[in-house]
Amino acid sequence: MNDTTHGIRIRPGCPADAPAILGMLDSAVVWMNDRGNTEQWGTTPHSQRPDGVTRVERYTTENAPYLAELDGVPVGALVLDSGPSPQMPIAPAGEPERYVRLLVSDRRYAGRGIGAALLAHAAEEARRAGVKLLRVDCWAGGGGELVAFYERNGFVPTDRFLSGSWPGQVLARRVG
Repeated sequence: MNDTTHGIRIRPGCPADAPAILGMLDSAVVWMNDRGNTEQWGTTPHSQRPDGVTRVERYTTENAPYLAELDGVPVGALVLDSGPSPQMPIAPAGEPERYVRLLVSDRRYAGRGIGAALLAHAAEEARRAGVKLLRVDCWAGGGGELVAFYERNGFVPTDRFLSGSWPGQVLARRVG
């Protein structure tokens, strides 16, 4: 468990956290759509997608999930793995790595450093495992705001890719 100076507590996740993660994902889709962003995660809430619930459940059983909490309320989620999703056109790193498979925060708590705290926790988890490379991929559209967020958190853009027509960016951060 990890407490930050902003009162954010980060704890390991479990299957019982799947509904909270799914709720954050659904509200993120609404938040993006309300701002005109229908390309990043589409317009269908994750809970209504054919594989949405199953995917989130797998995150809590097959990967390493972490939940950020404020006063005991889940406000963000991070899912780590040992490499990129096999469904994405992203090459393995060629060295041991930790890979951010999911990062989402409850938009009602925006501006409180939840995403940054979760990324700092991911870097610490990689260090603890003796892994020197932390990578993430993200949507590279919309003027690059998401890429810039990761850059502000110590990541450097490496490879661009397309998943269908979806523009993506892989970013890396050395943590050793």
